[in-house]
Amino acid sequence: MKIIDLIPEKELKEVVLSEYERRLVLYKLIDEKFKKKYGTNYAEFERKNVVKEKGFSWEVERDAMEWEHAVESINPILEKIIKVKKADDKS
Repeated sequence: MKIIDLIPEKELKEVVLSEYERRLVLYKLIDEKFKKKYGTNYAEFERKNVVKEKGFSWEVERDAMEWEHAVESINPILEKIIKVKKADDKS
C-alpha cells in the first residue's frame, strides 16, 4: 500500500507546504544573519571576494558555503510554494 492511499491529498499538500515554508524562513534567516555579520549582501560578498580577503579562514569559507546555499535556495522554494498553493486551489 502506498502512502498516498493512507493519507488524504489535502493533508499531504498541507504538510508539504508547511515544510517548504519552514525552509523558506530558514533560508531567509541565514541570509539576514550573514548580511548582518558581513555588512553586505551575498552578491557583494562574492564580488569583493571576502573569503580571500579574510585569508581563506575556515569560518569564512563555511559561512560562504552556507550563505550561498541559502540564497540560491530561496527562489526555487518560493516557486514550489506557489505551485503547491495553485494545486491546492484546483482541488
